[in-house]
Order: sequence, then C-alpha cells, then structure tokens
Amino acid sequence: MIHFGTGGWRAIIGDEFTKANIQLVAKAVAQRIKDEKVDQLPVIVGYDRRFLSREAMIWIGEVLASNGIKAMLVGESSPTPLIMYYTMVHHLKYGMMVTASHNPSLYNGIKVITEEGRDANETVTGDLEQRIRNISENDTTAPVRSIEELKEEGLIVFFNPIDEYLDAILGKIDVFAIRNAHLRIAIDPLYGVSMRSLNTIFSTARCDIHMLHAEHDTLFAGKMPSPDESTVRTLQNYVTDYKFDMGIATDGDADRIGLIDDEGRYITANEILCILYYYFLEYKGMRTPVVKNLATTTLLNKIAQAYGQTCYEVPVGFKHISAKMAETGAYIGGESSGGLTVMGHINGKDAIYAASLLVETIAKTGKKPSLLMKEVSDRFGSYKTCECNVTFHEDRKQGLINRIYAQHDIPDFGLKIISESYEDGCKVQFEDGWILIRFSGTEPLLRIFCEFPEDQYSEAERLCQAVRDYYEI
Repeated sequence: MIHFGTGGWRAIIGDEFTKANIQLVAKAVAQRIKDEKVDQLPVIVGYDRRFLSREAMIWIGEVLASNGIKAMLVGESSPTPLIMYYTMVHHLKYGMMVTASHNPSLYNGIKVITEEGRDANETVTGDLEQRIRNISENDTTAPVRSIEELKEEGLIVFFNPIDEYLDAILGKIDVFAIRNAHLRIAIDPLYGVSMRSLNTIFSTARCDIHMLHAEHDTLFAGKMPSPDESTVRTLQNYVTDYKFDMGIATDGDADRIGLIDDEGRYITANEILCILYYYFLEYKGMRTPVVKNLATTTLLNKIAQAYGQTCYEVPVGFKHISAKMAETGAYIGGESSGGLTVMGHINGKDAIYAASLLVETIAKTGKKPSLLMKEVSDRFGSYKTCECNVTFHEDRKQGLINRIYAQHDIPDFGLKIISESYEDGCKVQFEDGWILIRFSGTEPLLRIFCEFPEDQYSEAERLCQAVRDYYEI
C-alpha cells in the first residue's frame, strides 16, 4: 500500500521503496497529468544523496517520458526547495523530488510538488493513491522505454537550475550588510544536499565559513539526518572551540534548519522562528501576522500580540502553513520541526533561505544569536517543549486511533482544561501550557508534544509520561 503522509510517500528501501513501486507512483502522476490535459508542460524531477535516489529519479523520468511528458532531470543532488522554486517560477503544473527528508537512512521516498511550488495536498495525494490501486488492474500508461532512446527524442533532458535559485535568494537578502559584518559561520549539512548552496551564498557575502560533514554518506554516519540537539554536538563543539559567530545545520534535503549560537547553545526551531519574526517586527518595522502549526510554540502568540498582530494556527503539514499565509497575507510561517518560509519566496519550507535570513538578522542588528534570543526571552518570556516519539506495534495502531480520536479517551492530567481540539490529533490546552498527541504522517510513531513556561518544564515532562503510562506505550 503506497500512502502519502504529510511529507510525501516514504518507505523502507528494498521493502516498499522498490523500482516497481517507484514506477507505480510515476505512472499515477503521468495518468493525472494526461487526464488534466497538461502533458504539454514538462515535469522537473530532483533527487537527494540517499541510496537509490538518482536511480529512482531516472526511473520516474523514464515513465513520464514514455507517456509523452517531458522530464527535466536535475543533474546533481539538489535541495527540495530548488524543485519547489523552479516549479513555481516557471509555471509548471508538477515537480517531483526523490527524498525521505529527515527520516533514517533505511528510508527513501517521493514528494510531489504542484502548481505554484506547493506540497501536494490531500486531494492530489488521495487521487494518486486511488490511481495506484487501479493501475495494477487497469494500466493505461505506455510501456516504459529506455533512457537512451528517450534522451535522443528530447523527452528526457538533464540540466542544473541551482544558480537561478541561489541568485533569487541573494537578491532577497542584504548581502552588503552581511559583508560588512565579517561573520564566521560553521555549517553542517549532516551529509545532505545544502553544502553547495550555503557555501555559495555565504562566500558571496564574504563570510568566513567552515564546512563539516559535507562528504557523501548514504548512511548519514549512522545518525538521523535531522538538525536536532542530538545530531549537532560536533557542530556545537566546533563553534565554541574555534569562536564562530554561529553554527548552521540542515536536514537531508535542506528544508529544515538548526542553529547553534555563539555560546554553543542549541537554538530550537521554535526559537529560530521567534527570532526571525521578532526581527521583522522590531528591527524592520513590519506589521504582519504569523502562521504556525499546532505543535509550535506559544511564544509566537506572545510576540504577535505585543505588536497588535495575529498568530494563526493550522494542522501539521507545511501545505497548511503556506495556504494560510496566502489567505491571511502573513509574511512568515513555520513549524517546530525546523521548517519555515517567508512571503515572496516559495510556498514551502526552505532551510537555505532561512539560514540566509538568520545571517542577515545577525548582521543588521549587530547582535549575536545568544543576545537576540535573550532579548526575545526578556520581553516575552521563555517556553520549553518536551517532545517524545514513541514506537508501538503496528497491531495496536487502529486501537489507539479509536481511543484517542474517536472516543476522546485521554488521561486525567490533574490540571484545569481550557479546551480540547481534535482537528489534527488531540490537543489539550491548559491555563499555562498545552499537550498534543498525534500520529506521525511519515513514520510509525506516536508523537507527544507538551509546552509550558521554562520554569514549569517538569510539568511538561510529567504530562508526557502520563500519556505513555495511560496508553501503555
């Protein structure tokens, strides 16, 4: 069963992520394109540095091209935001990216990008899933031809649009201010695809940069390719040992960001979003709402309220953030997992642009990350989130879904409940904090998030444990 979650289709390599299933996804996309009568437009397809990614891109290209749809294949491993950018600015109907983003190295996957460079929504992915089910019984796509033959006919072309994407980012940030700041930056792509992009941008801005873990390693050195506190310790040590102004880390496909401040402290994704939103409001004089998902910090609400603005909350999945930004005119939107974007760039998360904005923020304010974060905390308070990712036997999943989502069977937390929401998982709001219980859309996990003011963090830990005890997981 090929199922699209919040970040596309992801599966274990050799189990469900196979050539046959990759071709099934491509055939479903080809069918949809032809039924919509947009097969005169090409489809851009990119890939990351995971095992089988380049081969999977070629298999996708062969299916599309065999069905008369021109496949523009990116010639080297590239960031997902590049595919979204190209789809948007060249007015394509579809793009595809072979990646499993921040998942473990055993996984690979496919993201489908739609018009205006957006993540495919549930309507599109639901249609693709139905087509995949039908293809096994009634395959109306053309037989798959060889790449050599398709290249000769011009139906498959290899190209590299990275410079266009990087020039767009350089055109949006204050390069002159960054040059004058003489910043020293350590960068850790976690063996992912951001190294060329970040090196180009920050070298152009005359930063002194040093790159860690830039070599190609499909196993990601045995770690998760996600810029969280457990994976960036080498970067933390490097920043403090060699007196860098900051350290920047990105995930496998460069759509999530992590930050180490000048004192070696890991700055959470929640805090990154707050720093940037505060920069826009306080230092650039902008007045704009902000969009976050329901697992993201209350601190954004506090900042927005102080400037007479609104903080909008949406379900998990960046497509919801970008849609709400378009609806409300919000300049910035993001999520606690490290993804963010701003209006006028792309309609999806981009760690490379986010990193560029952070460097601009430090340069323009003249304040290092530790001082900026202290400024935000002193004015609006300090919050801390306890996060638990809990595995469980697959046989228990449906029963847990019924208990939590259908029966609203939740623990007695011993606190006054202000509200309960089941829009996306179960979110319970208390007077001083909140807890969210939801199933991952990309991995077999139950995710628990609980946030309270930092001086009440023990309460967040207690509630997370209460959930685990109650459901015996």
